Amino acid sequence: MSDRDVYALRLGDDALVLSQRLSWWSSRAPELEEDLALTNIALDQLGQARSLLASVGDEDELAFLRGDREYLNLLIVEQPNGDFATTIARQLLFSTFQLSRYEALVGHRDEVIGGVAAKAVKEVAYHRDHAVKWTLRLGDGTAESHRRMQDAIDALWPYVHEMLDADPLEAEVGVDPATLREGWEEFIGETLEDATLATPEPGDWRPCGGRQGVHTEGFGHMLAEMQSLHRAHPGATW
Repeated sequence: MSDRDVYALRLGDDALVLSQRLSWWSSRAPELEEDLALTNIALDQLGQARSLLASVGDEDELAFLRGDREYLNLLIVEQPNGDFATTIARQLLFSTFQLSRYEALVGHRDEVIGGVAAKAVKEVAYHRDHAVKWTLRLGDGTAESHRRMQDAIDALWPYVHEMLDADPLEAEVGVDPATLREGWEEFIGETLEDATLATPEPGDWRPCGGRQGVHTEGFGHMLAEMQSLHRAHPGATW
């Protein structure tokens, strides 16, 4: 597989896995408006994933027939939904990064990557805005909502290092994540401060391996659920 295809697969897997996580909230969100909002965000991510995976191979085979070690997504997007605060924290941390990445990829020499980025910038700007509003609402809300939001940020913080570490392949084909770190840290820091939340201190535990197909335990369970219908009825059409 070419470096270009590996890069497109990484972008597509990030979007696909996050879409699957977010789609769980359909009919389960704390209020009807959020039920629709999270479902629409999941559909945006799925649309991005489809275009990127289809540029590499058969999108259905890539989504439903790969094993967990063949997925190249970041670990942060596969983290379990937890409570609503955890889902919002994951969305805030990742969508801030994803938006900056897509902005840098607009006009990319690869027609598909550049095209997906140009369309996704508007979508992900909304995703980030949605996460910011809820972070402010929960962080600066009740004592309980503040505690839950802080706990969620603290629990997910170790995974941001993999997301923002320098990567030679991505630097060559697209955009080096390390170049996005400063802007990401500034935006997240200001958002957390406005939400009366503390920015976690860097710790020694920095989980990684998603880009190499090494995933967390919960990922296998999520993948089994996502792929069960296609594997049970291979070749089925609607």
